[in-house]
Amino acid sequence: MWQVICDEAKNASAAEPALASFFYAAILNHPSMAHALAFNLAQRLQSASLPAGLIKDVCQQALYEDASLQAVIEIDCAAYYDRDPACDRYLMPLLYFKGYQAIQAQRVAHWLWQRDRTSLAFYIQNRIASVFDADLHPGARLGRGFMIDHATGVVIGETAVVGDNVSMLHGVTLGGSGLQSGDRHPKVGNGVLLGAGAKLLGNIRIGEGSKVGSGSVVLCDVPPHTTVAGVPAKVVGTPAVEQPALAMNQRWDALP
Repeated sequence: MWQVICDEAKNASAAEPALASFFYAAILNHPSMAHALAFNLAQRLQSASLPAGLIKDVCQQALYEDASLQAVIEIDCAAYYDRDPACDRYLMPLLYFKGYQAIQAQRVAHWLWQRDRTSLAFYIQNRIASVFDADLHPGARLGRGFMIDHATGVVIGETAVVGDNVSMLHGVTLGGSGLQSGDRHPKVGNGVLLGAGAKLLGNIRIGEGSKVGSGSVVLCDVPPHTTVAGVPAKVVGTPAVEQPALAMNQRWDALP
């Protein structure tokens, strides 16, 4: 994938010479996708109190010490290319899509969280919220092939778990319910599609291959391969495909 992205950047630079230095700094000056991602995240997350160079070092440390992260950044990028009609080049998530960038920044914060570097993890969470308008707790566990389309207003709580190949739209909340502590956030299975503005509250389980309609409020477990919608959400049908997240069809009926 990295060679494809470099070729895309060269073509884009030739087509728009005004952006030649941008494509060089963001992509062509780097030996790998992990290195380029660390640079681009640092440019967006930097602040007066924590400059880009220090953030880049932290991101590179996470990406190079955890080989699984190097694989997942490509898998997530491919998810955008495969599922978002607006994404016609692999370089677009890396450079332009704040959902992709927010997810990868959270993965770095989660890496810090697991090593008890919680102060820096919380700092990155705060910068993600400020820069990308998505509040992703560093304790949340995010699966591979995760796509957040648009990302504005997304909230994912501390004990939330997101499975593999999940897609969610803007305004989705994986939140708690009440003042209880401990394990208090939703668990989302593989292949689930969460429509725009869906609110999932409490330690509930969303079965694999399920679909949650836009604007729904989900307070109870959702069985696998079920479509729910409404306030509060109720079963309204069955998805026509095994993994609705891949099809990205937000209709409530059974059409694919």
